[in-house]
Amino acid sequence: MNYFSSDFKLGILGGGQLGKMLLYETRKFDIYTKVLDPSDEAPSKIACNEFYKGDLMDFDAVYHFGKKVDLLTIEIENVNLDALEKLEDEGLKVYPPTRALRIIQNKAKQKLFYIDNNIPTADFQRFAYKSEIEDSIANGGLKFPFIWKATQFGYDGQGVKVVRKLEDLNDLPAGECITEEMINFKNELAVIVARSPSGEVKTYPVVEMEFHPEANQVEYVLCPARIDAKVAERAQEIALQLSHKIKHVGLLAVEMFQTQEDEILVNEVAPRPHNSGHYSIEASYTNQFEQHIRAILDLPLGNTASKVAGIMVNLVGAEGHTGNVVYKNMEEILKLNGVTPHIYGKKQTRPFRKMGHVTIVNNDISEARRIAEQVKNTIKVISE
Repeated sequence: MNYFSSDFKLGILGGGQLGKMLLYETRKFDIYTKVLDPSDEAPSKIACNEFYKGDLMDFDAVYHFGKKVDLLTIEIENVNLDALEKLEDEGLKVYPPTRALRIIQNKAKQKLFYIDNNIPTADFQRFAYKSEIEDSIANGGLKFPFIWKATQFGYDGQGVKVVRKLEDLNDLPAGECITEEMINFKNELAVIVARSPSGEVKTYPVVEMEFHPEANQVEYVLCPARIDAKVAERAQEIALQLSHKIKHVGLLAVEMFQTQEDEILVNEVAPRPHNSGHYSIEASYTNQFEQHIRAILDLPLGNTASKVAGIMVNLVGAEGHTGNVVYKNMEEILKLNGVTPHIYGKKQTRPFRKMGHVTIVNNDISEARRIAEQVKNTIKVISE
């Protein structure tokens, strides 16, 4: 099929910053795009050919949108899967496939999938209601501290909490959740795997992630990860094993822990472009967004190697600031070598909301990390 400067229509469910960055690539290739998102102010609205407003969890909205396109992909996994399944049954190509999304959309199903397929992961327990956690603690089945996770709809640090005492459960939702053993890890790592319908597979280099201690959000992503080559090889092996088992199409971002004993444990996955791959826009031969387009269209996958060391710094709303956004000291970071800011187009800021990111590239990862720290300490995302 001819995708370029043709009548082919690509549909994207979700119009956030990931969709906006996907659209950079579709515009580069002159691929016609339609986007569905619930917000009139979605970042993707300015970059697609056609924009539709609708609830991504609503069957009719997703189904009728799918009937307008020739192939459907996602930039967020919280979408109506029954609508996608019906569209697939009627012959529409949906990537990633609904069968993979059904596993990934629910964290309990994800964890059970890892166990069933011998994917190493942290010990966990599944609870239908929060009250069952309290019963388990009272009966000695669960001990502090542990990680609580909502099984669905978590994002950007939401839906995850460290529970150190019984009172920490008070403000958590009452519905289905899992608890995980706290891992004493050296590093949090990630590997992005690209997979096409015809079975071509490529992995990006292992990246290292540094998290904000309060918001549970990634602050820095470093590529290459500063780890032993054998550990990196093991991380890529496990990511490829998981990719093969789950049979996704497109990108699969696999987040992992490196334990003190250098074991690799899978934390969770995302079936789409991911925060851990943003560095690739400046640092890789083929960035993750172009790669996702190549993969879902069954085109040859691009070179995943890095041209240069890259570090990504997340730009999030400063604490105490809600309202019309102002990027303070932007001019100062633009003076630094190898620095490229990406602003997502969200007009309203609030504490810890992802508003953009900055990539720092350098031949020396240590120098890139030093500049990244300078960027983080200089630019501020505040309100008017």
